Amino acid sequence: MTTLATLNEMKARGEKIAVLTCYDASFAMLMEEAGVDALLVGDSLGMVLQGETTTLSVTLRDMQYHTRCVAKGASRAYVIADMPFGSYQQSPQQALRNAARLMAAGAQMVKLEGGAVMAETVAFLTRRGIPVCGHLGFTPQSVHQLGGYRVQGKSAGDAARLQGDALALQQAGAGLLVLEMVPAALARQATAQLAIPTIGIGAGPDCNGQVLVQHDMLGIYPGKTPRFAHNFMHGADSVQTALRQYVEAVKNGSFPMPAHLF
Repeated sequence: MTTLATLNEMKARGEKIAVLTCYDASFAMLMEEAGVDALLVGDSLGMVLQGETTTLSVTLRDMQYHTRCVAKGASRAYVIADMPFGSYQQSPQQALRNAARLMAAGAQMVKLEGGAVMAETVAFLTRRGIPVCGHLGFTPQSVHQLGGYRVQGKSAGDAARLQGDALALQQAGAGLLVLEMVPAALARQATAQLAIPTIGIGAGPDCNGQVLVQHDMLGIYPGKTPRFAHNFMHGADSVQTALRQYVEAVKNGSFPMPAHLF
Protein backbone atom coordinates (compact mmCIF):
# COMPACT_ATOMS: atom_id res chain seq x y z
CA MET A 1 0.00 0.00 0.00
CA THR A 2 1.31 3.45 -0.93
CA THR A 3 1.77 5.83 2.01
CA LEU A 4 3.18 9.31 2.46
CA ALA A 5 6.42 7.64 3.53
CA THR A 6 6.41 5.77 0.20
CA LEU A 7 6.12 9.04 -1.73
CA ASN A 8 8.98 10.54 0.26
CA GLU A 9 11.11 7.48 -0.49
CA MET A 10 10.33 7.90 -4.19
CA LYS A 11 11.50 11.51 -4.04
CA ALA A 12 14.68 10.46 -2.25
CA ARG A 13 15.62 7.92 -4.92
CA GLY A 14 14.59 10.14 -7.83
CA GLU A 15 11.56 8.11 -8.94
CA LYS A 16 8.79 10.26 -10.38
CA ILE A 17 5.36 10.12 -8.74
CA ALA A 18 2.40 9.56 -11.10
CA VAL A 19 -0.85 11.15 -9.93
CA LEU A 20 -4.25 11.48 -11.61
CA THR A 21 -7.56 12.91 -10.51
CA CYS A 22 -10.17 10.25 -9.86
CA TYR A 23 -13.83 10.41 -8.96
CA ASP A 24 -15.18 6.83 -8.82
CA ALA A 25 -14.37 3.24 -7.86
CA SER A 26 -14.07 1.86 -11.39
CA PHE A 27 -11.44 4.36 -12.46
CA ALA A 28 -9.65 3.94 -9.14
CA MET A 29 -9.20 0.25 -9.93
CA LEU A 30 -8.13 0.93 -13.52
CA MET A 31 -5.60 3.54 -12.43
CA GLU A 32 -4.12 1.25 -9.80
CA GLU A 33 -3.70 -1.51 -12.36
CA ALA A 34 -1.89 0.97 -14.61
CA GLY A 35 0.54 1.89 -11.82
CA VAL A 36 -0.76 5.32 -10.74
CA ASP A 37 0.78 6.10 -7.36
CA ALA A 38 -1.76 8.54 -5.96
CA LEU A 39 -5.37 9.40 -6.73
CA LEU A 40 -6.54 12.97 -6.23
CA VAL A 41 -10.27 13.31 -5.64
CA GLY A 42 -10.31 16.77 -7.11
CA ASP A 43 -12.87 19.51 -6.81
CA SER A 44 -12.30 19.65 -10.57
CA LEU A 45 -15.32 17.33 -10.52
CA GLY A 46 -17.39 20.51 -10.52
CA MET A 47 -16.25 21.16 -14.06
CA VAL A 48 -15.73 17.70 -15.57
CA LEU A 49 -18.65 15.90 -13.90
CA GLN A 50 -21.13 18.63 -12.98
CA GLY A 51 -20.65 20.94 -15.97
CA GLU A 52 -19.80 24.05 -13.96
CA THR A 53 -17.36 26.69 -15.21
CA THR A 54 -15.32 26.76 -11.98
CA THR A 55 -14.75 24.57 -8.92
CA LEU A 56 -16.46 27.02 -6.56
CA SER A 57 -19.87 25.34 -6.38
CA VAL A 58 -18.52 21.96 -5.23
CA THR A 59 -19.77 21.10 -1.75
CA LEU A 60 -18.28 19.10 1.08
CA ARG A 61 -21.03 16.53 0.56
CA ASP A 62 -19.92 16.18 -3.07
CA MET A 63 -16.35 15.60 -1.96
CA GLN A 64 -17.34 13.09 0.71
CA TYR A 65 -19.38 11.09 -1.81
CA HIS A 66 -16.66 10.93 -4.45
CA THR A 67 -13.91 10.28 -1.91
CA ARG A 68 -15.89 7.33 -0.59
CA CYS A 69 -16.34 6.00 -4.14
CA VAL A 70 -12.63 6.27 -4.94
CA ALA A 71 -11.59 4.73 -1.62
CA LYS A 72 -13.83 1.73 -2.33
CA GLY A 73 -11.93 1.06 -5.55
CA ALA A 74 -8.43 1.82 -4.27
CA SER A 75 -6.46 -0.84 -2.44
CA ARG A 76 -2.89 0.37 -3.09
CA ALA A 77 -2.83 3.97 -4.35
CA TYR A 78 -2.61 6.92 -1.96
CA VAL A 79 -5.93 8.80 -1.83
CA ILE A 80 -5.90 12.60 -1.52
CA ALA A 81 -9.12 14.62 -1.29
CA ASP A 82 -9.57 18.29 -2.08
CA MET A 83 -11.17 20.45 0.57
CA PRO A 84 -13.79 22.46 -1.34
CA PHE A 85 -14.16 26.22 -1.37
CA GLY A 86 -15.50 27.59 1.91
CA SER A 87 -14.81 24.42 3.91
CA TYR A 88 -11.52 25.50 5.54
CA GLN A 89 -10.87 29.22 5.10
CA GLN A 90 -12.86 30.44 8.11
CA SER A 91 -10.75 28.94 10.90
CA PRO A 92 -8.49 25.99 11.74
CA GLN A 93 -11.35 24.52 13.75
CA GLN A 94 -13.67 24.63 10.72
CA ALA A 95 -10.94 23.01 8.64
CA LEU A 96 -10.51 20.22 11.22
CA ARG A 97 -14.22 19.41 11.29
CA ASN A 98 -14.44 19.16 7.52
CA ALA A 99 -11.10 17.44 6.98
CA ALA A 100 -12.18 14.80 9.49
CA ARG A 101 -15.27 14.11 7.35
CA LEU A 102 -13.10 13.55 4.26
CA MET A 103 -10.74 11.28 6.20
CA ALA A 104 -13.72 9.30 7.46
CA ALA A 105 -14.86 8.93 3.84
CA GLY A 106 -11.55 7.26 2.97
CA ALA A 107 -9.02 10.00 2.23
CA GLN A 108 -5.45 9.52 3.46
CA MET A 109 -4.62 13.20 3.00
CA VAL A 110 -6.52 16.43 2.35
CA LYS A 111 -5.46 19.19 -0.02
CA LEU A 112 -6.08 22.88 0.51
CA GLU A 113 -5.11 25.96 -1.46
CA GLY A 114 -3.12 28.98 -0.30
CA GLY A 115 0.31 29.92 0.99
CA ALA A 116 1.59 31.33 4.28
CA VAL A 117 -1.89 32.55 5.17
CA MET A 118 -2.89 28.88 5.53
CA ALA A 119 0.15 27.83 7.58
CA GLU A 120 -1.69 28.06 10.90
CA THR A 121 -4.45 25.82 9.55
CA VAL A 122 -1.96 23.32 8.11
CA ALA A 123 -0.15 23.12 11.45
CA PHE A 124 -3.45 22.73 13.32
CA LEU A 125 -4.47 19.81 11.11
CA THR A 126 -1.14 17.99 10.98
CA ARG A 127 -0.66 18.21 14.76
CA ARG A 128 -3.99 16.40 15.03
CA GLY A 129 -3.08 13.57 12.69
CA ILE A 130 -4.46 14.82 9.37
CA PRO A 131 -1.86 14.84 6.57
CA VAL A 132 -2.06 17.94 4.36
CA CYS A 133 -1.10 18.64 0.76
CA GLY A 134 -0.57 22.30 -0.10
CA HIS A 135 -1.40 23.92 -3.45
CA LEU A 136 0.41 26.98 -4.82
CA GLY A 137 0.65 28.83 -8.11
CA PHE A 138 -2.65 29.00 -9.89
CA THR A 139 -5.22 28.11 -7.25
CA PRO A 140 -8.60 27.38 -8.92
CA GLN A 141 -10.66 28.40 -5.91
CA SER A 142 -9.17 31.91 -6.26
CA VAL A 143 -9.83 32.14 -10.00
CA HIS A 144 -11.77 35.39 -9.72
CA GLN A 145 -9.23 37.05 -7.45
CA LEU A 146 -6.41 35.99 -9.81
CA GLY A 147 -8.21 37.42 -12.83
CA GLY A 148 -8.82 34.13 -14.63
CA TYR A 149 -6.73 31.11 -15.58
CA ARG A 150 -3.33 32.77 -15.63
CA VAL A 151 0.25 31.62 -15.05
CA GLN A 152 1.51 32.64 -11.60
CA GLY A 153 4.99 33.55 -10.37
CA LYS A 154 6.23 35.27 -13.52
CA SER A 155 7.67 38.37 -11.84
CA ALA A 156 10.62 38.28 -9.46
CA GLY A 157 8.43 39.43 -6.58
CA ASP A 158 5.74 36.84 -7.24
CA ALA A 159 8.35 34.10 -7.57
CA ALA A 160 9.92 35.06 -4.24
CA ARG A 161 6.50 35.04 -2.58
CA LEU A 162 5.74 31.57 -3.95
CA GLN A 163 9.03 30.22 -2.65
CA GLY A 164 8.34 31.77 0.74
CA ASP A 165 4.86 30.28 0.77
CA ALA A 166 6.25 26.85 -0.09
CA LEU A 167 8.68 26.97 2.81
CA ALA A 168 5.97 28.21 5.17
CA LEU A 169 3.68 25.31 4.26
CA GLN A 170 6.51 22.79 4.68
CA GLN A 171 7.44 24.25 8.06
CA ALA A 172 3.78 24.05 9.12
CA GLY A 173 3.78 20.32 8.40
CA ALA A 174 2.50 19.92 4.83
CA GLY A 175 3.57 16.56 3.43
CA LEU A 176 3.12 17.29 -0.28
CA LEU A 177 2.88 20.39 -2.45
CA VAL A 178 1.05 20.81 -5.76
CA LEU A 179 2.48 23.51 -8.04
CA GLU A 180 0.06 24.59 -10.77
CA MET A 181 0.71 26.80 -13.78
CA VAL A 182 4.03 28.30 -12.74
CA PRO A 183 7.17 28.78 -14.86
CA ALA A 184 9.25 25.62 -15.08
CA ALA A 185 12.34 27.40 -13.72
CA LEU A 186 10.44 28.52 -10.62
CA ALA A 187 9.05 25.04 -10.02
CA ARG A 188 12.58 23.64 -10.31
CA GLN A 189 13.84 26.11 -7.71
CA ALA A 190 10.95 25.41 -5.35
CA THR A 191 11.42 21.66 -5.68
CA ALA A 192 15.14 21.97 -4.94
CA GLN A 193 14.56 23.98 -1.75
CA LEU A 194 11.94 21.64 -0.28
CA ALA A 195 12.33 18.37 1.58
CA ILE A 196 8.74 17.34 0.74
CA PRO A 197 7.71 16.07 -2.71
CA THR A 198 6.29 18.50 -5.26
CA ILE A 199 3.63 17.48 -7.77
CA GLY A 200 3.43 19.60 -10.90
CA ILE A 201 0.56 20.46 -13.21
CA GLY A 202 1.75 22.89 -15.82
CA ALA A 203 4.90 23.39 -13.73
CA GLY A 204 7.60 21.75 -15.82
CA PRO A 205 9.49 18.45 -15.68
CA ASP A 206 11.54 18.98 -12.53
CA CYS A 207 8.81 18.47 -9.94
CA ASN A 208 8.97 15.17 -8.10
CA GLY A 209 5.73 14.05 -9.76
CA GLN A 210 3.00 15.05 -12.18
CA VAL A 211 -0.78 15.21 -12.01
CA LEU A 212 -3.42 15.72 -14.68
CA VAL A 213 -7.18 15.88 -14.59
CA GLN A 214 -8.46 12.48 -15.71
CA HIS A 215 -10.74 13.92 -18.39
CA ASP A 216 -7.95 16.04 -19.89
CA MET A 217 -5.57 13.09 -19.93
CA LEU A 218 -8.17 10.97 -21.75
CA GLY A 219 -9.21 13.78 -24.09
CA ILE A 220 -12.88 13.60 -23.13
CA TYR A 221 -13.48 17.00 -21.51
CA PRO A 222 -15.57 19.08 -23.94
CA GLY A 223 -14.26 22.39 -22.62
CA LYS A 224 -11.03 24.17 -23.42
CA THR A 225 -7.97 21.94 -23.03
CA PRO A 226 -5.21 23.48 -20.88
CA ARG A 227 -1.87 24.02 -22.56
CA PHE A 228 -0.19 21.71 -20.07
CA ALA A 229 -2.52 18.76 -20.76
CA HIS A 230 -1.84 15.90 -23.15
CA ASN A 231 -4.36 13.47 -24.65
CA PHE A 232 -2.92 10.02 -23.93
CA MET A 233 -5.87 8.36 -25.66
CA HIS A 234 -4.47 9.55 -28.98
CA GLY A 235 -3.14 6.40 -30.63
CA ALA A 236 -4.10 4.17 -27.67
CA ASP A 237 -6.38 1.17 -28.22
CA SER A 238 -8.02 1.37 -24.78
CA VAL A 239 -8.36 3.51 -21.68
CA GLN A 240 -6.08 1.10 -19.84
CA THR A 241 -3.38 1.53 -22.49
CA ALA A 242 -3.67 5.32 -22.22
CA LEU A 243 -3.35 5.14 -18.44
CA ARG A 244 -0.24 2.97 -18.69
CA GLN A 245 1.26 5.34 -21.25
CA TYR A 246 0.67 8.27 -18.91
CA VAL A 247 2.36 6.50 -16.01
CA GLU A 248 5.29 5.47 -18.22
CA ALA A 249 5.68 9.01 -19.58
CA VAL A 250 5.73 10.50 -16.08
CA LYS A 251 8.16 7.89 -14.81
CA ASN A 252 10.63 8.21 -17.70
CA GLY A 253 10.41 11.99 -17.80
CA SER A 254 9.00 12.28 -21.33
CA PHE A 255 5.94 14.10 -19.92
CA PRO A 256 5.62 17.02 -19.65
CA MET A 257 7.09 17.95 -23.02
CA PRO A 258 8.47 21.39 -23.97
CA ALA A 259 5.11 22.33 -25.51
CA HIS A 260 3.48 21.96 -22.07
CA LEU A 261 5.82 24.36 -20.26
CA PHE A 262 5.47 27.99 -19.22
